[in-house]
Amino acid sequence: MSELFKKLSPPANWKVPVILISGILAGLLFYVIHISRMDSYLSDDPSTCMNCHIMAPQYATWNHSSHREKTNCNDCHVPHNNVLNKYYFKAKDGLRHATIFTLRREPQVIFIKEAGKEVVQDNCIRCHSDLLTNEKVLSYTLVYHHERTERQCWECHRETPHGRVNSLSSVPYARVPVPDSPVPSWFERNRKKITKQRP
Repeated sequence: MSELFKKLSPPANWKVPVILISGILAGLLFYVIHISRMDSYLSDDPSTCMNCHIMAPQYATWNHSSHREKTNCNDCHVPHNNVLNKYYFKAKDGLRHATIFTLRREPQVIFIKEAGKEVVQDNCIRCHSDLLTNEKVLSYTLVYHHERTERQCWECHRETPHGRVNSLSSVPYARVPVPDSPVPSWFERNRKKITKQRP
């Protein structure tokens, strides 16, 4: 093991520059994690979706729906068959969203992708399976209709839970949570002091 360590370690005159560069890269990595609020994506908090301002219509319409009382974004939009699949799907979707938003390629109106449609359909059935199987709740014809067709739930339930509002310009005054500033408070205080001291 010591032989391997000797082979991998830099020459003596390179040790200080390698340590400095490694420290700088580690610091930049932690800064990117902090400023992008990366840790918030591990939670199920709906306000996490507001890290990207373009999601304001989706958040606002969900927040005014009956689903708000029982569900959050992840209850509908990520798979729940196992933990690994849930976080794999979140990571895959999140990286795609981050890339699109970073490159400023987001569309005016957001449409769900095919993989997302399948997940939402499975979650509709998972949560509302009692409505689809209990003949006391629904008539036999409706139960038969849902079980025997290939239609997706939102083909009939179009306004659940996001309503007809689906673009950022259609809800410019929607009340949505604003993410906290990533600028440290000590930096902001010093900036204000310097600004006041200027003539």
